[in-house]
Amino acid sequence: MGRADERRARQRGARRAKTSKGGGIRRLFTWKKMLGTFFGLCLLAMGAFFALYLYVDVPTANADADLQSNVYKLSNGKVLARTGKVNREKVPIADVPLDVQHTFVAAENKTFYKDHGVDFKGTARGLYSTLRGRKQGGSTITQQYVKNYYLTSDQTVTRKLNELVISLKLDQKQSKDQILEGYINTAYFGRQAFGIQAASQAYYGIDAKKLNVSQGAYLASLLQAPSQYDWSSATPEGQRLVKNRWAYTLNNMAEMNWISQSDRAAQKFPYPQKPKPEAGLQGQTGYLVKAAKQELMAQGIDEADIDAGGWTVTLNIDPKKQAALEKTLKQQLTDKLTPKTRPVDADLQAGAVSVDPHTGRILAMYGGKDYYKHEYSNAKRTDYQPASTFKPLILAAAIESGAKTQDGKLITADTYYDGTSKRPVVDANGNKVGFAPPNEDNVSYGSVKVQKAMNDSVNSVFAQMGEDVGLDKIRKLGLDLGMSSMKSAQAVPAMTLGSYGASPMEMAGIYATFDNHGKKVTPTIVKSATNARHAPVAPQKAIGDQVVSRQTADAVTSVLTGVVQNGTGTAVRNKEQKVAGKTGTSDNNKSAWFTGYTPNLVTSVGLFGEASKKHTVDGKTILKGAQVTMSGAAGSPTGRINGAGFPAQIWAAYTFGLDMTPSKFDLDTDQGAAVAPTEIPSATSSPSPTISPSNSPSKSPSDSPDPDPSDTGKGTANGGGANAGTGTANGGGANAGTGTANGGGTNAGTGTANGGGTNAGTGTANGGGANAGTGTANGGGTDAGTGTANGGGGTDTGVGGNDDQNLQ
Repeated sequence: MGRADERRARQRGARRAKTSKGGGIRRLFTWKKMLGTFFGLCLLAMGAFFALYLYVDVPTANADADLQSNVYKLSNGKVLARTGKVNREKVPIADVPLDVQHTFVAAENKTFYKDHGVDFKGTARGLYSTLRGRKQGGSTITQQYVKNYYLTSDQTVTRKLNELVISLKLDQKQSKDQILEGYINTAYFGRQAFGIQAASQAYYGIDAKKLNVSQGAYLASLLQAPSQYDWSSATPEGQRLVKNRWAYTLNNMAEMNWISQSDRAAQKFPYPQKPKPEAGLQGQTGYLVKAAKQELMAQGIDEADIDAGGWTVTLNIDPKKQAALEKTLKQQLTDKLTPKTRPVDADLQAGAVSVDPHTGRILAMYGGKDYYKHEYSNAKRTDYQPASTFKPLILAAAIESGAKTQDGKLITADTYYDGTSKRPVVDANGNKVGFAPPNEDNVSYGSVKVQKAMNDSVNSVFAQMGEDVGLDKIRKLGLDLGMSSMKSAQAVPAMTLGSYGASPMEMAGIYATFDNHGKKVTPTIVKSATNARHAPVAPQKAIGDQVVSRQTADAVTSVLTGVVQNGTGTAVRNKEQKVAGKTGTSDNNKSAWFTGYTPNLVTSVGLFGEASKKHTVDGKTILKGAQVTMSGAAGSPTGRINGAGFPAQIWAAYTFGLDMTPSKFDLDTDQGAAVAPTEIPSATSSPSPTISPSNSPSKSPSDSPDPDPSDTGKGTANGGGANAGTGTANGGGANAGTGTANGGGTNAGTGTANGGGTNAGTGTANGGGANAGTGTANGGGTDAGTGTANGGGGTDTGVGGNDDQNLQ
């Protein structure tokens, strides 16, 4: 063999070796084998489904005789209420107007008259969601009827498969009219009404045969979420959703030529009548029962299953704390309301929630004066702004993310910010973002520490801090902490002033998370729930994962103790018990808050202005239930209802009235008032901020001055504080001169000042206790002259216990 033949032989051998290495894999995974395997699996699945189809029969209907009342108990086992009376009356399909029949098909299953009773795609989604522990709708009318009439609402794979098979069989055995009749007679519409006849009476006070197409569309829309869409108790968002659902139903009917376009255009929303109150739910009982029911529904239990009865539900409510909270609200607020002689009092609503921060248990809840008079729980409503009680979230986001000011300084409790009222917020490039909020009463604070800014609720500081931190980070933290409005909130500068809604329950959970060293706390009212027809229901998870670090949470707590010691929350200051908390008052005084906590109890109190009736103000029609001002209510001495007033007073009377042993915060932080307390200022020892007279106010002094203050002027400055001028100042803290004096205890003028704290001159004095004039002032604390005097010096400016104003 020559060299060329030998070379060719080696090449052929290499090709054969290469082919043999991959040949085993290719022979194992040929397209024919893969296709065959796929078809084999499909045949197995079809065979299994066929076997299941043969095995599963259409069962007998659920027995109404097994239905019982629900029993709700307090944490000590005492029965709170019994509910669950079933209201059901069947009617033949012929007694239901054809247009009304079509509303249910248009709302729930447009292909009902053409399909075979099942939606395989929807069922597949439902099975997938069930395997993931989630609830998934999307069933056909036939499948919903099977679930309501033959099965249960248990979220299991077995139930889903049985529902699929029974629906297929039922579609073969019964006509579409028979199935539709069964469906509308077994569906749950809310208000404990099962079936269209009971629903017609509950919502419109008429028989089903008298319903019109618009009313039918509303009832059909209810089926998606009966409680959420019940107009009488729905939130503004729920009302918007049910109107959209009602319109969707009618639009589908027009699309399917069941009504004409002109008839569709002529339809007006049919507002239902108010529900008849269920016996035994007066006072706070109805709010507690409804909250427990809503929590069970959030756990995946159908509302129809709950109202069908047989449940024993034990609540976390502590009877003693509940009684104490109700008594406190009565004594501190409702007994002071006289709506007959002071009409604005009728517009005042109150809500409160008290939570154990270590377990998440709701120990007490106040939903309103009486469930029968105001079914909408003020403890859970999320349509009012939390205002400055939102500011701690901004600080938490700053500390957690390691945010810095625009001059590169780490944001802590000791960081300085410009507290000038209406100071424009600027971005990292120094560009104005179009937001310049005023501080309350347009007060300017000059260069001020974050601790002081939190104490006095300085809007301008937190508006800029929000920009420095990043609004998206703040929005995300709010959502992570449990503020539901943040799901759809836009990250806009106004959010830094608490412009998105929150409920007392949500705010209690957020502050409980800070109290719990950063571990998520979800307020939970249900302790246990059992029913012989259902598997045990696991309580809602109350304590979750770490939302912010312990150091961040503890720093926020430390700062909030300063609000109570030296700021707007002094109404709850207590010698024996350390308290952390924050006040809040929204724009136009539509809401006022105090949310505060001790190491072992968190309570959020909110007051809300809600129009008690339709009326006209300055030619503008105000609808019943609209948000209105609370100013002047309850005989407030200042006219305004702010967080430092009634909410803080209610919080203090309730909390300190409980039989609790004083406790201390265990804080892992080196910042904030709790670890670096400041001396509580007296009326004369500490200057007050300046009320700015224009849109460009001058910087005013604070008890946290700029780290590098300086004196300017030609004269001599004698006495405490910074001084300027050409004259002579005689006496402790008294100053005179022609220059301008800016700073704590600062004074200016050309006259002569004699006596402790007495000032005179022609200049302008800006700052707490600063005075100016052309005359001569003699005597301690006495001022004279024609100039302008701005500040304290024994004179109160603004509202006592000042709070802030947020922008909408």
